[in-house]
Amino acid sequence: METVGTAVGAAPAPTPGLRERKKRLTRDALVRSSLELFATRGYEGTTVDDIAAAVDVSQRTFFRYFASKEEVAFHVPRLAESLVVDAVRARPPGEPPLDVLRRALQESWDGINEVVEQVVPLELHLQVYRVIESTPALLAAHLRRATELEDRLARVLAGREGIDLDTDPRPRILVAAFSGVIRVAEHSWSTGDDVSLAAMRELTTAYLDQLGPALAGNWRTG
Repeated sequence: METVGTAVGAAPAPTPGLRERKKRLTRDALVRSSLELFATRGYEGTTVDDIAAAVDVSQRTFFRYFASKEEVAFHVPRLAESLVVDAVRARPPGEPPLDVLRRALQESWDGINEVVEQVVPLELHLQVYRVIESTPALLAAHLRRATELEDRLARVLAGREGIDLDTDPRPRILVAAFSGVIRVAEHSWSTGDDVSLAAMRELTTAYLDQLGPALAGNWRTG
């Protein structure tokens, strides 16, 4: 007796590799269409139905991949954040914690670009940062996610240094200060005239250079 899928003339079932590629293509298409719509119509002006229609899939298909519009809006940043966390873990032992964070970020830039461009054009990714800054719901989610990322980084630093995060606040303090600088740089970049990646990179580096003097220096001159 012939089993389903093996009958004469029946198409062979997709291999797991092909199935995964198709799923990835659908997911990436949903991400790209979502970001394009957010950039042109605004986040609040875009519905899940709009996104599904742009990819020619059902709303049900959208929810197979993403739980909400917010989740799809932060899909690419989440990939980038994972690269930074991995880079922090990979830094040489004995390196001072602040250097760990700075060098991990610097060394992640190129990898982040590659990861982003595998999903969406880099220019579109950068445009969406402006959407996040100008949309209260997204900005609130962005700040919440930043807090979650700070906790991940603080735990990695505590593990590297062999200290107890519950009793030693230094990892959390350092990561909060570092993340604050990144946040200020992002805001300055998103509201400026040059929204290129090079401008973001240059601004972030310049602001991080001010971290030490801002914390320890005398601000009064003359």
